[in-house]
This record gives sequence, structure tokens and C-alpha cells, in this order.
Amino acid sequence: MLYLTSAYKKMATKPVDRKMLITIIALTFFGFVLFVSATFGLLARNSTSIQSIILNQFFFGIILGGIAAFVASRLSTIKLRRYSMLFFILSFAMTLAVFIPGVGVTINGATRWIHIGALSIQPSELLKIAYILFYATWLVAYKKELRTWQYGLLPYAVITGACGILLLQPDTDTFIIIAISGFIMYFIAGMSWKHFGILVLAGIIGLAGIVAVRPYIYQRILTFANPAADSLNSGYQIQQSLIAIGSGGITGRGFGQSVQKFNFLPEPTSDSIFAVAAEEFGFIGAVFIISLFSFLALRAAKIFTLTRDIYSQHLIVGIISVILAQSFMNIASMLGLFPLSGLPLLFVSHGGTALMMTLFASGILLGISRNISQKA
Repeated sequence: MLYLTSAYKKMATKPVDRKMLITIIALTFFGFVLFVSATFGLLARNSTSIQSIILNQFFFGIILGGIAAFVASRLSTIKLRRYSMLFFILSFAMTLAVFIPGVGVTINGATRWIHIGALSIQPSELLKIAYILFYATWLVAYKKELRTWQYGLLPYAVITGACGILLLQPDTDTFIIIAISGFIMYFIAGMSWKHFGILVLAGIIGLAGIVAVRPYIYQRILTFANPAADSLNSGYQIQQSLIAIGSGGITGRGFGQSVQKFNFLPEPTSDSIFAVAAEEFGFIGAVFIISLFSFLALRAAKIFTLTRDIYSQHLIVGIISVILAQSFMNIASMLGLFPLSGLPLLFVSHGGTALMMTLFASGILLGISRNISQKA
């Protein structure tokens, strides 16, 4: 016990990976700048709460998220493993709480938020990170038996299936992100090719089933195939997004000068914020944003190869899978390269809970980086 305490204190005093830290700060800073600009597009929509929206994003996202990142960066993986199941259970319970009358909040037909006092929380954002922490714990505990269906395929199906509660909100996109991150973690941990084939087939059948029972998802696919077919209805968002991105040119219109965010582009502070960024900062700005996410992934990959802790490796894979899958799905959908998903762009889009949990997860990555050489 004394040895573990001494080792933890020694680890906590080591500096984090500076390149990763700078990248996270850059994503957070430029994300907030873009968010503030996009928020002024709400002026044309008779919104009277712009100041509160910005303050909520700053306080609950950046301030509390920064504190969460600092705390996470100093947590040992021993503690993360020890309390991962508890965190998953609590997050799952909070996700269930959205269905309690008077507690859950329904916006635009989706029941995804709960009110706790003056706070509005989206529990699915907590569930994403809790899932990664808990599933990584399972993968480490049964690493030698993962090629068996009892300890490999079945647990993945059960743990991931539990998150299927999100489908009732409905929050199909977040559930898909969780399933993808878990699949990648399982694959890296040592999934057998037989289980790989089974899960790919099950995924295809599952997606087909979701499309069959969710007409709006089927419509998204049709719109993706031919966005010009119904440009005033189902294809409106992608059409306006492409107009915004195209009008930005190489260098953009300039900060705050987006035209599309005023009455034209749906959800300029969330789903469509990348289009606003591309219009104001052009091709250069869009490439810069993509480069920041890519560099974050490269630093995470470098840390993955240098750390000797298996649990840390699984956390890196899970966290980066979520960040990249969600962010690039958002960007690709705005470019017409992927069906519209409704997923926010991490570090940038409106959502205090999402930003706070993204920074918390980033703090975990920074904490893991303490255990490697700073010359990496």
C-alpha cells in the first residue's frame, strides 16, 4: 500500500504531454470562439437568451470541464478501474431518469435531458465515458479469455446492449458511437475473427432494423443519396451547409461574418457549426480544425505505444474512438460525405455536459501521458 501511494504521488508530480495539452487547449479555445460567433445567428430567430447560452457554455463547459480535466489528469488508473462499475451504474441510472415525469426534459421530440436544480444535464454524455471506463476494466480482467464467447462476445453484447436504453429517448446516434467505440476496443484487445464476422453481421442487421422502425433515419439515407431531390425539406440542411462551406472559399468571410447562420442554416450552434466555421474561416480554417483532431489522435497513438499499462491502452483506444467517430461523422455529414447524424462537433458545438465530459476524457488521456517519457 505504501509503495502504491508513493508511486501515485510520483506519477502525479510528472508533467503531462505538452503537445497533447496544447492541442486540447487549442480545440477548446477555438471551439468557444466559433461557438460565440455561431450563437449570434440566433439573433435572427427571435432568441432572447444569447447571453445565458454563452455563459452556460463557458461556465458548465469550459470552467467545470477544465476542473474535471485537471482532476482526471491526476487520477490513477487504479482508481479509475476500481470505481468504473459504480460510475457506469450511476450514469445508466441517470440515463433512465430522463423518463421520469418532472425530471426528464423533452426538446424537439427527444427526451435526453434531466433537470437537477438549475442544471440541465444530458446523461448520455456521462454514459459514453462510463461505458469506456467499465468496458476497459472487463477487457483487462478477462484478457486471456476474450476469444471465447462467454467472456468476449457475450459481455460486449450485454454491456453495449444495456446502452440501448438510448434508443428509447431516442438518441440513436450516441448509441451507435458507443457501439463503435466498444467494437474497436474489443478488436484491439484480441477479438477473434469469428466474433468479428458475427458482430459485423449483427451490426448490419441491427442498423437495418433501426432504419425500418425509424422513418427519419431512412429519410436521412435517401437525402444523402440524392440531397437535391427535396432541397426545401429533407435536403434543406445539407444544401444550406454546402452553400455556407462553398461561400467561405479559401480564407473565409471573416470572424462573425457568416450569412448562412442567420435564418438559413438549421442548428448553427450545434449540428451545423462546422459549416459556420468553414464559411467564416474558409478552407484554411476547416483544415485547421480537422488537423487539430488528427493531431490529438496522433499524440494519443504515440502515448498508446509508449505506455505499458494495458488498462491505459484500452482507455486511449476508447476515448479517441469516441472523439474521432463523433467529430468526423459531424464534419462528414456537413460536407455531404455521410448521412446527417445530428451529432454535435466535440469541443465546439453547444452543450455544456458534452464539453465537460469531453474535457474530462481528455484529462484521462493527459493523466496517462504522465507515465511516459516527455521526450516522445
